[in-house]
Amino acid sequence: MTHKTIQPEGWIAPKGYANGIEARGRQVFVGGQIGWNTQCKFETLDLVEQIKQALTNCVDVVRAADGNIEHIVRMTWYLKDKKEYVARLKEIGRVYRDVMGRHYPAMSAVQVADLVEDEAKVEIEVTAVIPTE
Repeated sequence: MTHKTIQPEGWIAPKGYANGIEARGRQVFVGGQIGWNTQCKFETLDLVEQIKQALTNCVDVVRAADGNIEHIVRMTWYLKDKKEYVARLKEIGRVYRDVMGRHYPAMSAVQVADLVEDEAKVEIEVTAVIPTE
């Protein structure tokens, strides 16, 4: 196994992410992906649907590097509206599982003042570690 979840003894297990991941292999750094399609067009202004598209875009880039979902070890989510994110967590969890299954890398989520693309509500960066053995 090239990836190991790190969970400090006595800590409550996180839901939907890992506190830490240990990994060995070829590192792939995916630049921030937003909720537009492969032609750089937004099909929706809905946060949940943009998250689904941004996750799909991240996975597509990892797959282009001969990786898979399980090789994703870290995600950083940049959100315009924390309140909407928190209010829609159940819906977000469903689309997350649609794209990522039950794979939960180390994650951070932060609210930002704005994103470069006006229509974007979320931007997600990913790091993957693809086994070299």
